Amino acid sequence: MPQPYRVTSVDPADCHHALQAGLEILKGVGLVRAAQLVGRGLATIEDLLYHLPFRYEDRRDVSAIAEVGAGESGSLVGRLTSLRAGRLRGGRRRILTAVLTDDTGSLELVWFNPPRYIADALRVGQRLAVYGRIAPERGARLSLPHPEFEILDEESERRPEVRPVYEKPGDVSQANLRGWAAQALERFGGFLPSFLPSELAERQGLMDLNQAMEVIHRPDSAMAPDALEKARTTARRSLAFDEFFYFQLALALRHRQRRDTPGFSSPARPGSLTARMRELLPYRLTGGQERVLREIYRDMESPNPMRRLLQGDVGSGKTVLAWLSALRAMENGRQALLLAPTELLAEQHYERLRPYAERLRIRSVFLSGSLPAAVRKEITERIGDGEVDFVVGTHALIQEGVSAPRMGLGIVDEQHRFGVSQRSAFARLSLRDEAAGGGAGEPDLLLMSATPIPRSLAMVLSGDLEVSLLDEAPPGRTPVRTVVVQEGQRQRVYERVRSAVADGRQAYLVYPLVEESQKMPMAAAESMARELSRTVMRGLRLGLVHGQMPTAERDQVMRRFRQGEIQVLVATTVIEVGIDVPGATLMVVEHAERFGLAQLHQLRGRVGRGRDESHCVLIHYGSRDDDSRRRLEVLEQAADGFEVAEADLRLRGAGEVLGTRQAGFQGFRVAHLVYDSEMLQAARQEAHDWLARNPSLRGKVSRRVREELRYRWGEAMQLGTWAD
Repeated sequence: MPQPYRVTSVDPADCHHALQAGLEILKGVGLVRAAQLVGRGLATIEDLLYHLPFRYEDRRDVSAIAEVGAGESGSLVGRLTSLRAGRLRGGRRRILTAVLTDDTGSLELVWFNPPRYIADALRVGQRLAVYGRIAPERGARLSLPHPEFEILDEESERRPEVRPVYEKPGDVSQANLRGWAAQALERFGGFLPSFLPSELAERQGLMDLNQAMEVIHRPDSAMAPDALEKARTTARRSLAFDEFFYFQLALALRHRQRRDTPGFSSPARPGSLTARMRELLPYRLTGGQERVLREIYRDMESPNPMRRLLQGDVGSGKTVLAWLSALRAMENGRQALLLAPTELLAEQHYERLRPYAERLRIRSVFLSGSLPAAVRKEITERIGDGEVDFVVGTHALIQEGVSAPRMGLGIVDEQHRFGVSQRSAFARLSLRDEAAGGGAGEPDLLLMSATPIPRSLAMVLSGDLEVSLLDEAPPGRTPVRTVVVQEGQRQRVYERVRSAVADGRQAYLVYPLVEESQKMPMAAAESMARELSRTVMRGLRLGLVHGQMPTAERDQVMRRFRQGEIQVLVATTVIEVGIDVPGATLMVVEHAERFGLAQLHQLRGRVGRGRDESHCVLIHYGSRDDDSRRRLEVLEQAADGFEVAEADLRLRGAGEVLGTRQAGFQGFRVAHLVYDSEMLQAARQEAHDWLARNPSLRGKVSRRVREELRYRWGEAMQLGTWAD
């Protein structure tokens, strides 16, 4: 039965130091193997302990050889009556065969290219306990390929055990992983940082981390199956809750730090720029846009800096809200800056907004790294002198030497494309110098993303931000019709591309790879661009873009596509965040099963930007009945990006959905954002309640939690210091 939660008595710094030891200190690892494991993500004792089994083999139910059949897994005990080493035909592969016999029959054990230790360990006459899956029947005798085995003493009455099964890093055996995990627990289990307040742990029914790891890595074979499963469930929950608690506490602290930071208040002004801009708009804002704008303005009127995430599906109208927010800052005498991840996207924003800026007599500039040095220097100086009201730029905005003394609002488009440090550097562009006109406050930040992130995931990733969801498409937006087809229909799809071009439209052809690979045999962008231009697309103007091209070259191809010089663009997912090409009405994705649903939704958002009906064709390679085909069919029914993202999260997990590391989110080693959502809510509540009772984090218990929090999230979350 689980024991009461035991708070670790070791100092947190000693715990962290011990758990960061390299694996070479374990018996049987060594420097060479340790270096190999680092490449597989197992660098430290802590990494090894959190490399949890993904299933268990219960070997306690021993079968007679005559009772097992082809394709079945089983635990068997017998005596080796034959052992023979040799080579397969051609002499390139070694083979080791043995015969295991009990009172009911015999079974052949087979190892192909066996490690030397197996041949050295086995002798005719030994008693063996073996475990594995019987191969499909091919002859008179059943065979068991690559069994796990244990040599038994003649007098041994020890029952076979419940064994953990791990994902293998390379050619490491399960036996080695079990042995190393056992060593790590013996030597370092006492350093596992169980620092949660005891009353919290008791309330949540948690084990301390040492006990939880023991249950998971070294299951007690004396326990009944039901009791063992219950213990494992409690152990896993304890590890997951521990992760969630510290993460939510870090988010709560970031939120509190922002609340206590001075900023700028930007109230509404009579005869304002925003009011004049509304008169210039050729359309009315939707109800959803009005709601989100009220949320943004409420934050901007506060004396504390806004930190708001605007989540909106492709084409939902985020840009106009960003512009109206920028105008609110400018009418209060502040500068507004918009940061975009690519030069082409930044250029598109600038060209779209410049006519409005000119009519409103707003001084605007565009800044990118590709501008001539002299031009870039002049623009940077004008921004630094406060002569410019509105700036659109790329990463060049956050380079050393750029400052914006009157910065009141920073807007980050496709915010997940920027790291935490980059967004922080953007927020610090203000000189914060009264003499220079900067003031002592931090500017407001509006982070925008069209990448559909599920609401449950957005809550976790942005727990220190206010979140606005723009989930209503503007009127007149034409939905993209999506269809899944099999590989055999490719020629018909290509004919459809030619037909669209003949009607004056443009098309995208998207491939998962830049170039062909022997490891992943599938169509690739470069080779297909050459083949198509010689065959079915001959006579059409084709272009090629992918992530390995120089940025300037890639942007030039995209500009030619936007201007209509290119009719068919062959591409990889580099176009996922791209530009508006109203003439593009057809998107074809080859090997669609290789992409996530959320990513495919982003890709199809490249079409349907104009008034004409648009289509997305997903070409599936595989059986009509396999799971990947059924997964793709979600897109035939769901047009809403958030609905798609929720399905993607259920099917693939948070890490795959995101594709990139998010701010403050490094992934959870144990916790799962879908299946543990109730636990996440409980951990969030516990973290907020505990911080409310002890806002200064004082006392012995708080000190330990604080140190553990710094260790796990201090750098990633950029948590400031707080009082002892």
